[in-house]
Amino acid sequence: MTPTAPRKTTAHRGPLSGIRVVELGGIGPGPFAGMLLGDLGAEVIRIDRPQDAGKPNPHPILHRNRRSVTIDLKHGQGTDVVLALIDTADAVIEGFRPGVAERLGIGPYALLARNPALAYGRMTGWGQDGPLAAEPGHDINFIALSGALHAIGPADEPVVPLNLIGDMGGGGMLLAFGLLAGILSARSTGRGQVVDAAMTDGSATLLAMIHGFLNAGGWEDERERNSIDGGSPCYGVYRCADDRHVALGIGDERSYGALLQVLRLEDDPDFADRRDSTAWRAMRKTLGEVFGSRDRDAWERVFAGRGACVTPVLSLTEAPRHPHNHARGTFRTGPDGAIEPAPAPRFSGTPAAEPSRASVIGSDTENVLAEVGYVPGRIAGLRAQGVIA
Repeated sequence: MTPTAPRKTTAHRGPLSGIRVVELGGIGPGPFAGMLLGDLGAEVIRIDRPQDAGKPNPHPILHRNRRSVTIDLKHGQGTDVVLALIDTADAVIEGFRPGVAERLGIGPYALLARNPALAYGRMTGWGQDGPLAAEPGHDINFIALSGALHAIGPADEPVVPLNLIGDMGGGGMLLAFGLLAGILSARSTGRGQVVDAAMTDGSATLLAMIHGFLNAGGWEDERERNSIDGGSPCYGVYRCADDRHVALGIGDERSYGALLQVLRLEDDPDFADRRDSTAWRAMRKTLGEVFGSRDRDAWERVFAGRGACVTPVLSLTEAPRHPHNHARGTFRTGPDGAIEPAPAPRFSGTPAAEPSRASVIGSDTENVLAEVGYVPGRIAGLRAQGVIA
């Protein structure tokens, strides 16, 4: 084992300044968790493959705010390097299939034996156990099993909600939350632990409110039959004259009254009670005809300041230019000139720094290894053996 130097950290602003996280490669939810933590000031060190050294980072937004080290995890000495890095870490992000990290010698119990206060985050789709644990899968498979996919879309078939529910919300975001909980626990008890974050579990957790409705008899287990699944005409999207759309999200009587007033539907008997599902078909037909009579942007102007919960459905390229998003800085221009989401949430006392460019793969290897006690000759020897690049 290579002796480690006293821990050094890169200066960061943000509420997580002083926390070090080692990210063991991976795609999708693991890097998203690393991005969230890095955005808020944690020092995130990502371990990439030596064969990719020198290449531009293929995910410049998802991999922002971290340093890149290239290590061959299948090489015995590569394992030693990883162990030296993790000796200085508060948390680790690992997204391999169950058993892979153990075979590489970097499983949770090997690491916890060296660093007893470590929060070891495991990101998978199915979880570390259960009949499907060893099976392959992707976001759509995991949310299909949790029931989330079934609940989204029109009556005739489910709609794929990008990879927002499994990979991001039920995966990476839940992992980031779990790691912070593990770090806080370790700081009060001195004992680290394994954080088993599974996208199936996480996407099921996101359905907590819906299950509450279902258990209380206030939800039908079919699409487009409920108040917020597109069933209610007051909660959905409508095509406008220019083939773009507006979103209508009525959830209270005040906004409903404002909607009817703007559209001059106060005296239409079909709109007497927005909760009357027997009138929903007629209401939807009328609203479709009315919204179809003007362009989307014209409707935005008509509803501005009226409190009727009608908004334009913006494209990915339109959203950063909307006055509200522009005023709040919801999006920013990244170091490469491209638009990207800004860090969130926001903190009054420890604001996050501007996100940094994703490192060229492997560009931080020497500096990071020097920080944990590797001298130049040892680093050169590891490079000569192909352990690092």
